[in-house]
Amino acid sequence: MSVATMTEDLKQIHLATVKILEKTGMKFLHPDVIELLQKNGIKVDGQTAYFTEEQLLEWIGKAPSSFTMYARNSKYDITVGGDNVECFPAYGPPLVLELDGSKRPAQMEDYVRFLKLYQQCDHFNANGGMIVQPADQGIGALLYATLLHSDKCIVTGSGKADEVEALMDMLGIVFGKDDLVNKPRATTIVNTNTPLQLDRTMLETLLVFTKYSQPAVIAACAMAGTTAPITLAGTMALHNAEVLAGIAVAQMMNPGTPVVYGTQTTTSDMKSGSIASGSPEGALCYQYGARLAKAYGLPCRGGGAVTDAKSLSIQAGYESMLTLLAAHGAKTNIIIHAAGIVDSYSCISYEKLIADFEIIGMVRRFLKGIAVNEETLAIDVINNVGIAGHFLTQTHTMRHCRKESFLPEISLKGAVTGDPNQEILQNINKKMDKMLAAYAKPELPEATVRELKKYLADKGLSQAELDKLG
Repeated sequence: MSVATMTEDLKQIHLATVKILEKTGMKFLHPDVIELLQKNGIKVDGQTAYFTEEQLLEWIGKAPSSFTMYARNSKYDITVGGDNVECFPAYGPPLVLELDGSKRPAQMEDYVRFLKLYQQCDHFNANGGMIVQPADQGIGALLYATLLHSDKCIVTGSGKADEVEALMDMLGIVFGKDDLVNKPRATTIVNTNTPLQLDRTMLETLLVFTKYSQPAVIAACAMAGTTAPITLAGTMALHNAEVLAGIAVAQMMNPGTPVVYGTQTTTSDMKSGSIASGSPEGALCYQYGARLAKAYGLPCRGGGAVTDAKSLSIQAGYESMLTLLAAHGAKTNIIIHAAGIVDSYSCISYEKLIADFEIIGMVRRFLKGIAVNEETLAIDVINNVGIAGHFLTQTHTMRHCRKESFLPEISLKGAVTGDPNQEILQNINKKMDKMLAAYAKPELPEATVRELKKYLADKGLSQAELDKLG
């Protein structure tokens, strides 16, 4: 990577990043990480590390520009990097939003149901993680449910060192622990604490993930005007400093370990001080994050179908379309929160999940563009139909009608006799029921299931809790 090849706007953000990390530094709240930084010649004062540009570029340069994640079913293996774009599930909401606008705590039954819906959606090659956060279940239980109900690439939660080591033990039961280094199986999110901190729990997660060469998404969610400067250029400079410092530390932990440059940065609503997740400024930050990551030669994460809407509404639709289109257009490698999120990350909605599946399809069709060749130009067909004719019955139309046009499953087209809002909801529920009816649990050897159950039982999960997981 050469800073000289950056566009002028990215170069200025980079130079500002360097000035921030040289003068103010980044705080790492873990003694082992501080010792690691000192061992590698990084200036440290207390818990704060100061990077020169040379040091920063040297360490982030050790990270791979792309890597493969391996699913239990090889048809879901994915390349993370380059221009490949992958949709990942929602991450972190503790609440489920009902159609009437009420909210309720997420239950384990919800987690399993969402796993099944993501498993059935062709737009997703990854599943699991913190799709919802049932209050009474830890990250080990969620991984067990993911292994039972999905054979796609795995997303996990984060936690204290012993909790994350337990995740690796479980992955080892299924895939062989020694093989994890050669075939990355799971990813998680390591979030910075803006401004300019990484806390102990996140660093313990990172230490364990790098130990087993499992890819971690190192992400910042700066909020312009509250946790970051109100100007987006300043926000992105701060964001970039946090993420690059985190990636540098990950490479000190295990040089060459796969990492992802993560962007969930946006602005704040200046009327309330709350996050503005579905804003045009957020969409711009996702695009700049992807551009910066690609300039550094790093895989990237950002975006999603995110919205501050409080219900399945017009606002939910237009904000989600904007942020999904921005992330896809920037060729963001991993799009977390790609479907289902509502109300500023606090909730997930079954109905919005299905609507977002359709938005993803629309975005992908739009970005596919127009194929121009002899067959698609259809000159002979046009000349054959002639003036004032029609094309409905042409063989050419029959040949292309199912692949040229996007075919919506929930959007309304043509005449509608009843309440259009009810019609859309009926289509959403019909689509959801169809997906759940078609779901078949992927095969997992019974001996493996027994070993996983025993492992979790030894960790304190009751039989009743295990039964809830499937």
